[in-house]
Amino acid sequence: MEERKECCHKTKKRTEKEYKDLVNRLSRIEGQVRGIKRMVEEDAYCPEILIQVSAVNAALNSFNKVLLAEHIRSCVAEDIRKGNDEIIDELVVTLQKLMK
Repeated sequence: MEERKECCHKTKKRTEKEYKDLVNRLSRIEGQVRGIKRMVEEDAYCPEILIQVSAVNAALNSFNKVLLAEHIRSCVAEDIRKGNDEIIDELVVTLQKLMK
């Protein structure tokens, strides 16, 4: 795992297992998107492409659920324990953006 530099944004140290799981999920999604591009390039029938796009959307939603659950269990819970209730407002804004 490569070293991540601190910047002006918040960062999150993940366990090796969590990191690998998230990256593996994203790699599978990336492969699915490349497959959709290939389908378009090869003039695949529209409904077949739409079904694959729906599968990518489902995979991204699943990724979001895993990441959100981990965020709540770690970052949000830790900040609340420290008395930083502003994390709740941040979580609400994040949820509102996810529900658009």
